[in-house]
Amino acid sequence: MSKMLDLSKSVYEICTEYPEAIDIMAGLGFKDITKPMALSTMGKMMTIPRGALIKGVDMNEIIKAFQDAGFVIGKPMDDRVVKIKDYIKRLTQGEDIDSVRKDFVENFEDVDASEIARAEQEIIKQGTPVSDVQKLCDVHSALFHGRTREEQIQNAEAAVNKSLKMQHERNLKTAKNLEEFRKIEGHPVNVFINENEVIKTLITNLRKVLNSLNDPSDMLEDEIRKVKDALNEVRNVQIHYARKGDLIYPVLKRDYKFSGPSDVMWGVDDEIRDELGLIYRSIPTLDDWKERLEAVLRRADEMIYKENSILFPLCMERFDEKTWMRIYYEMPSYRSLLQGDYPIWKEAEDARDKYETVGGVVKEEYKESASIGADDFITLGSGHMKRHQIEKVLDTIPLEISFVDENDINRYFNDGPDEKYFKRPDMAIDKSVYQCHPPQIEMMVKSVISDLKSGKKDSVDVWLEKYGEPCLVRYMAVRDDDASYVGTMEVVQKMGFARDHFLK
Repeated sequence: MSKMLDLSKSVYEICTEYPEAIDIMAGLGFKDITKPMALSTMGKMMTIPRGALIKGVDMNEIIKAFQDAGFVIGKPMDDRVVKIKDYIKRLTQGEDIDSVRKDFVENFEDVDASEIARAEQEIIKQGTPVSDVQKLCDVHSALFHGRTREEQIQNAEAAVNKSLKMQHERNLKTAKNLEEFRKIEGHPVNVFINENEVIKTLITNLRKVLNSLNDPSDMLEDEIRKVKDALNEVRNVQIHYARKGDLIYPVLKRDYKFSGPSDVMWGVDDEIRDELGLIYRSIPTLDDWKERLEAVLRRADEMIYKENSILFPLCMERFDEKTWMRIYYEMPSYRSLLQGDYPIWKEAEDARDKYETVGGVVKEEYKESASIGADDFITLGSGHMKRHQIEKVLDTIPLEISFVDENDINRYFNDGPDEKYFKRPDMAIDKSVYQCHPPQIEMMVKSVISDLKSGKKDSVDVWLEKYGEPCLVRYMAVRDDDASYVGTMEVVQKMGFARDHFLK
């Protein structure tokens, strides 16, 4: 039987499964891997591609070394996933959807959400650019409309009966549990799906306004205002997308090794958000604004389908109770599309001390550690302060502060005095900084950190506008007295106050 090298697994997992991998990697320059302590600590957080990036080793050289040792690169797929991957690839290469769907329907009575996600993930791994898969993301999901097991069970009793005859016990349990999750008030799945109902309503309202226009190319002032007001309401989908991007995609990719939804759907979310913003700012001067708006509304509709029928069923299958509860604890720090406060999930509230974390440490353990030496002074370069004083000083500074260590691991976020522009969920502590960003931003972050780490630059400034206010994001290299790299500090500063001051 072939030895399968899954590059999405950690170095520790690979070396535990195949001890000979230690010698192969040591021969490629990864000397620390021979140290048991390093393997059991950093090895659990490091993948081979990430290690290659840090060490500057060519991935082609690594792959060849493993292939020479009898390894097959990739992950074993069952026949169903292979076929699904072929259908998606045919669409990506430009084949007509009706032709592909005909073959698909002949071979599949139903399809599982995780099979779809894995097939897209494999296509990306084999070299298809993420951007190409993103462009056809809506077409791909259209292929499966009415065919996902979760959708069949959700939409019609007849589909349930058919599924009962054709699915094995695991799939039935998955569908049943999804319905149960949807009914749990306050559960993240409950909140996200209820928000999707709100998004549907906002899109419907905007379409009614569009349909009432006599001539979209020659609108009256009152008509322009009505369109822009209704469109601005739809733009609130970014609230929903931002929370999903911080709390769902990174966990699915980082902790459960499903990078497909993160790499594809995350990018589509950003494209929908950006297109809605561009159209809002361009009405009525953009000649084809109405056609573009109708197109992006279809994409937003399609995203609702993909979340309810693919993303959330996949998460429900994979995420354990602890993961869902930690997501629940993070959610109140984000705005919601629902009326009033976030609903309460009683079971999660009862388990706060067991699962909620502070600074990446479980609450009970944090309370215990915080009480030890709480009144002791910590000596600093120019004085001394108590631990809680240091924490409160950092939280009072009118900046959003993040620190990433020399191994690119998130180690600290301050709470800050105001609502943050860029949320930093506590679940990201002790995790790779790269897995907390959408794919199109990830490469920029890698480039910035690489320049700071190498000494090419000491700081990098990024200016942007968020919520109508100018904002400065500054990345700074943190170095020891001997100039060795310690990590990167990111500070985010709202600059509206400066603009307003100089405009007076």
